[in-house]
Amino acid sequence: MPPRHPRRDARGGHDLEINPIFSREPLTVPRYALPAGEMEPGTAYQIVHDELMLDGNARLNLATFVSTWAEPEAGTLMAECAAKNMIDKDEYPRTAELELRCVHMLARLWHAPDPRRAVGCSTTGSSEAAMLGGLALKRRWQHRRRAAGEPVDRPNIVMGVNVQICWEKFADYFEVEPRYVPMEGDRFHLGAREAVELCDENTIGVVAVLGSTFDGSYEPVAEIAKALDDLERRTGVDVPIHVDGASGAMVAPFLDPDLRWDFRLPRVASVNTSGHKYGLVMPGVGWAVWRDESALPEDLVFRVNYLGGDMPTFALNFSRPGAQVVAQYYNFLRLGFAGYQRVQRTCRDTAVRLASAIGTLGPFALLTDGADLPVFAFRVKDGDAPFNVFDVSAALRERGWLVPAYTFPANRTDLEVLRVVVRNGFSHDLADMLLDDLRRVVPRLEAQREPQHDAAADAGFAHGTEPKRTPVGRKKDVSEGPAGGRGRSSRSARAGPR
Repeated sequence: MPPRHPRRDARGGHDLEINPIFSREPLTVPRYALPAGEMEPGTAYQIVHDELMLDGNARLNLATFVSTWAEPEAGTLMAECAAKNMIDKDEYPRTAELELRCVHMLARLWHAPDPRRAVGCSTTGSSEAAMLGGLALKRRWQHRRRAAGEPVDRPNIVMGVNVQICWEKFADYFEVEPRYVPMEGDRFHLGAREAVELCDENTIGVVAVLGSTFDGSYEPVAEIAKALDDLERRTGVDVPIHVDGASGAMVAPFLDPDLRWDFRLPRVASVNTSGHKYGLVMPGVGWAVWRDESALPEDLVFRVNYLGGDMPTFALNFSRPGAQVVAQYYNFLRLGFAGYQRVQRTCRDTAVRLASAIGTLGPFALLTDGADLPVFAFRVKDGDAPFNVFDVSAALRERGWLVPAYTFPANRTDLEVLRVVVRNGFSHDLADMLLDDLRRVVPRLEAQREPQHDAAADAGFAHGTEPKRTPVGRKKDVSEGPAGGRGRSSRSARAGPR
């Protein structure tokens, strides 16, 4: 017997209730206040979806270091773990276990003396991880000074003016004097001699960057460590190093295995990296690792009774999703050493080839060629060109490409450059498309009478190259040493335009 339709449905009628379709109901939606009532999920989705169409294409964003592509399986795992609170290790013990495994994998990758004793944690990104590394440096310095009966009221930290802005925030938020080494001539990052000249008995540490955001170059960590060893022999001043490996710490181990920048150098106390950069995870996850327990003061670690368990925690953020940590473990498991090596090699090969091709174009000159990070910077050649780097950036943006243009900091504010970041998913084919578009816009720019854009108009498109608002420190005579407090540096010229 065929099925029969009921005479009436449960609500007393024969017709279906049709959901409102997009703009029919409600007719208007407030932008900056809560709507008075509800709307159908499909309507809300369509409103948000349509507004987001005006965002740039993430795959064509050559400004960001952040991953813009992931395998579907990684996306599925992230969706499955979106509701898990990473900090609740008692409720989600397996997610906590995966975090611990990642820390130990990184400790081995970075040659910790005893990876079983290395300590570390996941964070929301490398900025939080850098701040945790800075806090540990400051607390260790305070403990040493108090034990010696010395004052602890004037800590400073030494770094190149090219550091990411998170280090300026660290110094400001946690009351540490930042001492910036300016750029000079063709030196676009921190040098060993220049770092030591700013160190004294109040220096909590030197920050060495493995992959400058300005041009992709590695700072000479081993040379800096050697110079600090010499400083300690001469003056007794013991200054540790924190390596900001936001990008390079996930590139150098695979492509430059003989480069000594990590825990193989006894002076390196801690390393941070971004899992969501060359760690290949979607944003946001970072990692901080210390060489052993003595490098992370115990009094910085909180033990919290939270949701039924005793939980050690060292973080600036508390509740956050476990999805990115799970995706990091997936990538480590899925790719292994050989897989990461292949991905990073492809990125570097693409960057070097693209840089070389741009360098052969008449108007441009390379500053770096992508041989460190898969990142390079180039400029418009000196002369009377009728266009500048800001015009090039604007022209490429018309084609959908986001290529940042910016001015270098003190003492090279005369230098204006463009920077290209090659990430996983930016293929040789996409590189050829970018090159074709660059060739296409150059004749139009050369036909201009004068440049049409400037740094002020493009000030919001800095992507980690913002000028520091803190003055650059004066170079001091290290031979003065700590005696009498004469080793402190003063502040002088501004670190570039505000």
